[in-house]
Amino acid sequence: MLPATHRGTELYPRVLGFDMKMFTNCRFGMMYWALGILCYAQAQAERDGFLSNAMLVSVTLQLVYITKFFHWETGYLCSMDIQHDRAGYYICWGCLVWVPSVYTSPSYFLVNHADQDISSLTAVLLLLAGGVCVAVNYWADRQRQVFRATDGKCTIWGQPPVFITASYTTEAGQKRSSLLLASGWWGVARHFHYVPEILGAFLWSCPAGFHGVRFFLAYFYVIFLTPLLFDRAFRDDARCRDKYGKHWEKYCALVPYKIIPGIL
Repeated sequence: MLPATHRGTELYPRVLGFDMKMFTNCRFGMMYWALGILCYAQAQAERDGFLSNAMLVSVTLQLVYITKFFHWETGYLCSMDIQHDRAGYYICWGCLVWVPSVYTSPSYFLVNHADQDISSLTAVLLLLAGGVCVAVNYWADRQRQVFRATDGKCTIWGQPPVFITASYTTEAGQKRSSLLLASGWWGVARHFHYVPEILGAFLWSCPAGFHGVRFFLAYFYVIFLTPLLFDRAFRDDARCRDKYGKHWEKYCALVPYKIIPGIL
C-alpha cells in the first residue's frame, strides 16, 4: 500500500501525451539552462563590446555539464528524480522556475561585472579543473549504467566488478533482486558522484570572484546544490535500507562512506 502522501498522486503523469517529469526536467529546465546562459553571454557582449574570460569559463563549463546530461539522459531515467520522486511542486515548479532562475545565476551575475575579469591562466586552470569534475561525474554514472545493462558482466577499472546481489519484495509481494555495485567510483563512496558535481558547480561560479555580497549572489547555486545533494544521498540511503534490509547493511560494510571518503 502506498504511503498516505503518495495516494492519488501519479508517479509518471502524462498530459496530451507528454511525460510531465521528463518535459519539466529535461525538455524545459535543462534546455532553458543552456539557452539562458547563452543569452547572458550575449547580453554582456552587447553591453561591453566583448566577452570576458570569466563569462567564457562559466558558460563553457555549464554547457559541458549540460551536454553531459543529455548524452547520459537514458541513465537519468534510472535516477531518484524519475523513479521515486512524485511529479509535484518539488519537481515541476523547481524545473519550470527554480532551474531557470537559480541554476543560471553565476552567468547572470557576470553580465554586469565584466570589469572584474580573470586572467587567461586562471581561465585555463578553471576550465581544466571543471572539465575533470564533469568527466568524473559522468564516468561514475557511466560505470553504474554499463554495470546494470550487462548484469555485472563487465570490467570496472580493468577488473571484474565487486557487487552484492540484494533481494527485496515489491509492494505487490513479488520477489526480485538488484545488483549493488561496490567497485570503481562506487567503491569510493556510495554517492561519491555528488562530490565532482558540487565541485564543478563551484568552479563555474569561481570566475565571479570572492568580494562582498557577490559571494552570496554568484555562489547561490552551489550553496543551494550542496545541501540538496547531501539530503538526496541520505534519503536514498534510507530508502535502500528499507528496501534491501540486511543486504544493504552488507553493502554498507563494503562501502562504508555515503559521500566523502574518510569523512561522511
